[in-house]
Amino acid sequence: MTFDYLVMAVYLLGIIGVGWWGKRRAASKSDFLVAGRRLGPLMYTGTMAAVVLGGASTIGGVRLGYTYGVSGATMVGAIGLGLLALSVFFSARIARLRVYTVAEMLSLRYGDAASVISGLVMWVYTLMLAVTSTIAYASVFDVLFDVPRWVAVVVGGTIVVGYSALGGMWSITLTDMVQFVVKSLGVLVLLLPIAVVKAGGFGAMADRLPHGYFSPTSIGGQTIFTFVLIYTFGMLIGQDIWQRVFTARSDRVASWGGTVAGVYCLAYALAGAFIGMATKTLYPNLADADQAFATIVKHVLPTGVRGLVLAAALSAMMSTASGALIASATVANNDIWARLRRRTVSADHDEISSNRLAIGVLGVVAMGIACVLGDVIAALTVAYNLLVGGLLVPILGGLVWRRGNLPGALTAMIAGGTTVITLMFTDGLLANEPIYYGLLASLVAYVGVSLVTRPTEETVLETWRRRLAGEPTPAATSPELSAA
Repeated sequence: MTFDYLVMAVYLLGIIGVGWWGKRRAASKSDFLVAGRRLGPLMYTGTMAAVVLGGASTIGGVRLGYTYGVSGATMVGAIGLGLLALSVFFSARIARLRVYTVAEMLSLRYGDAASVISGLVMWVYTLMLAVTSTIAYASVFDVLFDVPRWVAVVVGGTIVVGYSALGGMWSITLTDMVQFVVKSLGVLVLLLPIAVVKAGGFGAMADRLPHGYFSPTSIGGQTIFTFVLIYTFGMLIGQDIWQRVFTARSDRVASWGGTVAGVYCLAYALAGAFIGMATKTLYPNLADADQAFATIVKHVLPTGVRGLVLAAALSAMMSTASGALIASATVANNDIWARLRRRTVSADHDEISSNRLAIGVLGVVAMGIACVLGDVIAALTVAYNLLVGGLLVPILGGLVWRRGNLPGALTAMIAGGTTVITLMFTDGLLANEPIYYGLLASLVAYVGVSLVTRPTEETVLETWRRRLAGEPTPAATSPELSAA
């Protein structure tokens, strides 16, 4: 596999070079965190698809296809449905807010105190999302290079942290476009048809696979419902996703570009399931289903093509890891650290430096956690349980229900988050009950407390309404906010 390793090495060096080139465009806080809010349809679509389809979607999607058949596509399919719902119903309004974080949105809607708890929950979610992609590096390197997990984590993590810290969202956007093209070519154009042909085609797969592998519901109706709750709704409120919405140059770009990316996710979901099924046909007794992707790549692809597909897998993992990492750093620096200091840094240079430092520190933390955890699906489930259980109701409630207020939002965050964490400890990380009861507790708390306490002040609601409509507000003192 010497030539394949060379292909991968050239690709990784190219990614670093693209990230370095993007550094020149990160001249302000807006450039560094949201690419200057200037992305057009092509770049927006590619980068949005790249950030939502990462290591968990690639390695985990193939694993679920290997284990359950075509119904394994439901996890990544739920992600695609969530992106479609976000783009059709919410992304235009979100883009018009012209904020940097979800916590800033909650602060606008409910008042400043809402951003404290939401910032902590969102920070944990984005950090765990970075961890899942870092774990995915190791699952590939374990099979291909026979190196210790910590070596794989450090090598891959250092590259991601490096180009993310260099140019922020501009570097990430440029590298994501490269990764989107490589991923599409490697997984959809090359690996999918070659794997199916090697397995004898769909007819032979149907004969050799266990019963139910071509059933769309063999994974279980309750599991599919849980995927929708966690991943579809998670797409609506995640900082990593919203931060990409903020990069669109207009609300129309955010809406249409995200819709195209959502359709792409649905195609990617089916591709992952079919690749997993082909692997099950050829190698039915793998000790670890997480090795299904690396196994099919290593044994059925020709030299050169194998290197490109492995580069595609790394592309998927790095896209999500870098997006989650800058999201985590943005939340930590703007919603948590700034509040602990009780001051705001006004100089763009200082803002960029502090965000670079946050990316570096959190990158090291993510690598450390990835060395300890081993299950990419479990890590992703923990992240989305915390996000959806704690923040879905107050965020969507703020967008659609005028009567929702600060006490209701804070109570919902605490009730939902506490319920989710408690049940994950008692029932297990992969249990369905944490998200069910967490959402129920959050909804009851939000509606009940909002109805028995004073409504949000009319001046706050009027400012919120004007920002949602893209109208200038008296409070908009910066040129960027004035343009809102």
